[in-house]
Amino acid sequence: MIIALALVAGASLSIDAAKKKKVVKQQKPAVEVFSLKSVSDSISYTAGMSVGSSVIPFLLQQKVDTAYMADFVRGFQEAAKAEGDARQKAYLMGIQIANQVNERVLPSVKHDFEGSSDSIETAKFYRGFTDALLKDTSVCKVLDAESYYMVKTKVAKAVKEEKLYGANRDAGKKFLTDNAKKDGVVTLPSGLQYKVLKQGKGAVPTLSDKVMVNYEGRLIDGTVFDASKNHGDKPAEFRPTDVIKGWTEALTMMPVGSKWQLYIPAELAYGNREAGQIKPYSTLIFDIELVGIDGKTSTTGKNTKSQKKTKK
Repeated sequence: MIIALALVAGASLSIDAAKKKKVVKQQKPAVEVFSLKSVSDSISYTAGMSVGSSVIPFLLQQKVDTAYMADFVRGFQEAAKAEGDARQKAYLMGIQIANQVNERVLPSVKHDFEGSSDSIETAKFYRGFTDALLKDTSVCKVLDAESYYMVKTKVAKAVKEEKLYGANRDAGKKFLTDNAKKDGVVTLPSGLQYKVLKQGKGAVPTLSDKVMVNYEGRLIDGTVFDASKNHGDKPAEFRPTDVIKGWTEALTMMPVGSKWQLYIPAELAYGNREAGQIKPYSTLIFDIELVGIDGKTSTTGKNTKSQKKTKK
């Protein structure tokens, strides 16, 4: 009986010990009770509440969803703890800058390229941004902010020109496309078009020759913007290298005595320059008559010499 009681008592003690051990395992760490124990505590807490309450309208203004206020608080607490931790502070600053870039900088950069044939790709922008910070030149050998602003300036200029003169350029291209289908019109690889109105039999000028030319220049709408007769009763004189590219190419193909009609695309004329009545990117029409070459015998057998005039 004594042995049996001893065994029962031992078992009871073992069970009680196990229960106590189990209870210990299930116990949760004590939570520190927040309390205001002094006047300073009360003032500090009240000040925090005042500032915190004023932040909510700001968050709404910044389009932060206040349904996720617990996440905001978590971020705030991490940032607050980062004081004195340079690495954590840098990390949190990265998050802050990312928000500013996403909300302000990137939209502004994209806006700069609106209306152009180019656009900003977000992923490429981010890569360039971080490579610049890390001084990583594996993609681009030169990290130069100035080069971007040069591109930006060119794009802005191109967008402005497109708005101002895009219609004029497109009208010129359409004119040349339609004109190329007309009888007698020859289109050269450069884009220059011409039609022979009269074929001469004289010498063909070289680039170093001085030529005498009668001419009239028109816009594709028929507006006459210049003519040799406006500058006197003698032909204009110049070297083929002194004039627009379309003229240079044509003059070095024309025999003296010829009269051609030229249809000159903008890139062989004044390009993006404005010249009097000629708007940027204008396609031009010229009637030109090659009267002679200075110092050389003309088709009439006379030595030609005329008033000097350079048209550039």
